[in-house]
Amino acid sequence: MWTRFLVAEASRRKPFIVGLTGSIGMGKSETAKLFARLGIPVHDADAAVHALYEKGGAAVAPIEQAFSGAVKDGRVDRAALTALLGGNPQAFRRLEAIVHPLVRESERSFLQAASERGDELVVLDIPLLLETGGDARVDTLVVVSSKPDIQRARVLARPGMTPEKLDAILARQLPDVDKRAKADFVIETEQGLAQAFQDVKRVVAALRERAKNR
Repeated sequence: MWTRFLVAEASRRKPFIVGLTGSIGMGKSETAKLFARLGIPVHDADAAVHALYEKGGAAVAPIEQAFSGAVKDGRVDRAALTALLGGNPQAFRRLEAIVHPLVRESERSFLQAASERGDELVVLDIPLLLETGGDARVDTLVVVSSKPDIQRARVLARPGMTPEKLDAILARQLPDVDKRAKADFVIETEQGLAQAFQDVKRVVAALRERAKNR
């Protein structure tokens, strides 16, 4: 009976939460996949937003109400929404007030499931983690980074991206130097995925020790 009690308690223990973030073009999404390759559950905030924008998604109706014309064929049309936002900070805040609570709900469900499974480590992959104060709800912060020229080259290679659009995006993000200063761990991606994977393995080994000793 005591053994069953200990197993039950372990299954309810809160997992050690790793906050993974990085500015646009730094390689954060690919780095998140490296954590997943090591068997660590990852909650992808961007993927959660995509699901919310699809047909039947919880964000579709409130976004159409707030931004008439943003929804086409039952799903949020990102191009139409971007045009309606028009770079207006107040409009962005209205959108965030709709989307952020829904993403947090998805995150809470993910963490609950991880706790019930007894997962030791989990990753919250959140692009604007520091900008939104999300670092207050994680146990450790991992920042993905790269040299500015590599970052710009990566982003400008994306279809439809322009230097002006990139500068506007970067203006809404905390500078990389500030993110690095706040990080417990920094993963560089400019040397390619193979080197990044070795760095992720080292970080995970250190995180497992932290999780055991908390």
